[in-house]
Parts: sequence; structure tokens; C-alpha cells
Amino acid sequence: MTGIHILIADDEKEIRELLKTYLERETYVADTAHNGEEALRLAEERTYSLIVLDLMMPKVDGIEVCRRLRQTSNVPILMLTAKDQEVDKLVGLSIGADDYITKPFSIHEVIARIKAHLRRYKVLGSENSENSENSPAAEKALTSGGLKLDLKTFTMSKDGEEIALTAKEFELLKFFMTHPEQVFTKTQIFRQVWNSDYLEDDNTVMVHIRKLRKKIEEDPSDPKRIVTVWGIGYKFAGERL
Repeated sequence: MTGIHILIADDEKEIRELLKTYLERETYVADTAHNGEEALRLAEERTYSLIVLDLMMPKVDGIEVCRRLRQTSNVPILMLTAKDQEVDKLVGLSIGADDYITKPFSIHEVIARIKAHLRRYKVLGSENSENSENSPAAEKALTSGGLKLDLKTFTMSKDGEEIALTAKEFELLKFFMTHPEQVFTKTQIFRQVWNSDYLEDDNTVMVHIRKLRKKIEEDPSDPKRIVTVWGIGYKFAGERL
């Protein structure tokens, strides 16, 4: 076994068993929970590399589970939603979910998304130490206008004060800071940060940018760092800070 633990929380037994079977084929360790209450208990008892979270669950729904998890953890969270739960998707993203997939889904798409999140988590997290001094992440941090993004410790600080980011927020800010003054469309951002060519809903990018602005901008309603380029997309105005 790899030692990579994943929690699957869904009230549908067939989905839990399907995901568990495919994840274990990839040599991951998969635990399952059939409701939100059980998911929270398991998350308290052990450390997970990623959590797959159904939005609609009994006892405690996925949005509330995500909200509570984000109070203490930045673990990547992938939410499963039905196609008619658009508002709930946005709420889930706004409180810290990193990604979502709509039901019915392709199991291969889910596994691909999980692998993409795990790759980023491993590269940006504690396993950076494996390549020590020869790793680019070990050699530098990205800095701009009071922001410091430490690629070794997976932390961000603003004017010397550390600010917690989710895994997806960290990856998004890293992408912007490594491409200052370049303008990107939502599709281009999604392709690079979410590692997928299929942008199902551009609200995914917009919600994450809105969340990130609240953490790094002096006035999120008048952003100076992540700037909207009307009719095109966004850019990181690092050179002007």
C-alpha cells in the first residue's frame, strides 16, 4: 500500500463501493462513511490525503461537513453533486471545496481528478523533502508586494502574517504569481490549475478567485493583485505592487 489514505463519504452504497474498489486498485487506502456525521468522526480519528464528499447526505450534509473540516484542515476536498444542485455547488466551493464532479459521473474522470489533486498535494506538501536541495520548490519562495508563497512548506504569508489557503487556492495563487502580468481566460486557468480540459462551469474559477481575493487583497471589491481583464479573464498584477 502507498500509505495515501482517502475518505469517501456518500450515502449511496453503490457509489462508495465503486470508488473504494477503483481507488484500492490504484493501491490507495480507502475508508468509507455513509453519512456526514460518520465522515466527521473518521476525519478526527485519522489523517487523510484527500476526501471525496457527497453534497447530499443524512444527519450532516456535505456543505456542513466541508465547513467544519475547513476550520482545522486544508485537505483537498472533492465534492460530488447532482446536476440540479447549482446553488449548492457554489456554496460548497465558497466554503472551501477544491473541486466538484456532477452525478452521474465517469469513474475514470473521478479517479483522474483525484490523482491530479494528490500529485499537487504531494509536490507542494511535506513530501517536498524527498528531493531536498535539488528541488525547485526547496530552493525558493514566490514573493510579490508583501505576499510570500513558500513552495517548500506549502504556506502563504501577507505582510509577515501567515494566512491559511486550501490546496486549490495555493495552486491558483502559485499559477498567478509565476505568470505576472499575463492575461488568462477562465478556461486556460482551469486547464492549468485543475489539470483538466473540460470546464463544466466557469463559476468554479470565479468562486476560487473570489475566495482568494478575500485573503490577499486589501479591498476584495477593488482588487489590485488578481485583476479582472474585462471580456478576457484575469491577470496577476505583480509588477505594479
